[in-house]
Amino acid sequence: MELVPLPPGKKTVGCKWVYAIKVGPNGEIDRLKARLVAKDYTQIYGLDYCDTFSPVAKITTVRLFLAMAAMRHRPLHQLDIKNAFLHGYLEEEIYMEQPPRFVAQGEYGLVCQLR
Repeated sequence: MELVPLPPGKKTVGCKWVYAIKVGPNGEIDRLKARLVAKDYTQIYGLDYCDTFSPVAKITTVRLFLAMAAMRHRPLHQLDIKNAFLHGYLEEEIYMEQPPRFVAQGEYGLVCQLR
């Protein structure tokens, strides 16, 4: 993410903070978490983005592949799909507003260019 001036003809997507309270096994508050989420649902297909990838597999399919790998003594590797998009690169130029109540000092009027 990089702070840049918004190019002419481009739109920004908003963002919001999502807060979570993590509770330990004894019922006490373990930690507080906050993450910044882009409101990508405001984008329009064909204008702001072209296509998306959403990995979906039924458990029977997963079991089939595991059984085939075990029968053929193939190595298995694990992939954390939930975080796969965090480390990907965007092909489109997407600009996001600076987080609410967290504007960089002296950087008013700039937007975040997502990478």
